[in-house]
Amino acid sequence: MSTINGGGDDAAWVDGNALAGPLGEIMGTDLTVAELTCAGCRTTRPLAAMRVFDRAPGLVARCPGCEAVVLRVVRTADRALVDLRGALLLSIPMPTA
Repeated sequence: MSTINGGGDDAAWVDGNALAGPLGEIMGTDLTVAELTCAGCRTTRPLAAMRVFDRAPGLVARCPGCEAVVLRVVRTADRALVDLRGALLLSIPMPTA
């Protein structure tokens, strides 16, 4: 997992691999190989390519192309909340039989 720090007051971010554990726990599979289409710029990239900001009460994933928020994940005491309103499509590869 790589971290980029813009310096100054810019928040540091980590790559989308930071979503592997939290989303894997919720969905029961590794979603970092899934592809996400950004609603802002319509670009499709692997979830692992997103920029994840983890210094909030949850995880916020942004498109590396246009910086739009594409995914939010928040855990409460008894729920996991996954907001994908910034994504047009989440494409998950299925194992072949």
